[in-house]
Amino acid sequence: MIPKTTKEAFSAVTPQPGSTCTVPTGDGVDPRPAAPARPQPPAANRTAPAANRTGRAVLGPSWFAAVMGTGIVGNAAATLPRNFTGLRTAATVVWAAAALLLVVLAAGYIRQRALRQHAADPMHSQFFGAPAVALLTVGAGALLLGRRVIGARAALDVDWTLWLLGTALGLATACTVPYLMVTRHRFAPDAAFGGWLMPVVPPMVSSATGALLVPHAPAGQPRLALLLGCYAMFGLSLAVVLLVLAMIYSRLVHHDAPTGAVVPTVWIGLGALGQAVTALGTLATAAPSVLPAPYARGAAVVALLGGVGLWGFAMLWLALAAALTVREFRAGLPFAPTWWSFIFPLGACVTGTGALAARVGSQVFVWTAVVLYALLVAAWVAVAWRSLHHAAGHTAGTGSRGTARR
Repeated sequence: MIPKTTKEAFSAVTPQPGSTCTVPTGDGVDPRPAAPARPQPPAANRTAPAANRTGRAVLGPSWFAAVMGTGIVGNAAATLPRNFTGLRTAATVVWAAAALLLVVLAAGYIRQRALRQHAADPMHSQFFGAPAVALLTVGAGALLLGRRVIGARAALDVDWTLWLLGTALGLATACTVPYLMVTRHRFAPDAAFGGWLMPVVPPMVSSATGALLVPHAPAGQPRLALLLGCYAMFGLSLAVVLLVLAMIYSRLVHHDAPTGAVVPTVWIGLGALGQAVTALGTLATAAPSVLPAPYARGAAVVALLGGVGLWGFAMLWLALAAALTVREFRAGLPFAPTWWSFIFPLGACVTGTGALAARVGSQVFVWTAVVLYALLVAAWVAVAWRSLHHAAGHTAGTGSRGTARR
């Protein structure tokens, strides 16, 4: 018998055909009355509880995807190859909202002390990469958008601080979560899903955002170390991302199509590929101030030709993810924190397409980036609204239960 499979966790997160169990959300259990449940597996095999000893809902790390998604909406606007009236001001407001949300979620997550509980759970542990990417996204936004609000010096300091924290956390996650998967967790043959990319994507984001800091690093060895470190993190992440994408694709073609709250996680593959294209572009832009001419020109060639190749793969993954999502929406897709998996990947695709447009000047890339950004904003508005509605309903439900207890 397999001790605890991700498939069992999927059954806890998403109602399967014929399933009547309740649906855990990212911060607790759905307050709707529970129908008669399936026979439960042994205690050692169950998903980690969604509430702490006081009965309060536990905030899952997957909710930091809301910061990632909100932050990328602002950052993508700052790098869009076409400027529109009022866009930068609106993007700055969105970045500020992401920064505030990061502070609120970080304080809440630290206060509840659920780290070890989530590390023991094969589902929650996959999303430990979300806090790291949230830090990196907000930090990059400070440099791209925050200067007019907090000043250039403060914006740079904020970016350095958040980049260092996010990079350290991301590297720790990229090493620790795979180790836990190998030594502690057990998975069925059909267990691979988009969430497996979350622990290994943060170094890629560190690479893309760290390149923005290269011109601000001290000249000489520190600047060279930063650039080469970003390239190393790019390679570290890309190799594992491609391995995981192969496992996910194998799972999709050899087993039943994903359903319910798992479907949005397919989009995470698009985010990983989009970040790879973005990283190649930002690194090539930073290279001339650090590397000798032949290597700087080589970085530009790789950013263009390698970036276009990865972008083509990203478009294939976008088509696959969109088709699976439309299929599931027609069947009825319930809201879950995984809906935020739609947003950051689309934003990464916008930044990657914009980086190619800036490098080669192709109008195809320019207007593709604009169209994708319009879809990004529409998706962000829809998911943010559903999240607020979910949070309000959950708060009201918690309050009424507390009153009943008193």
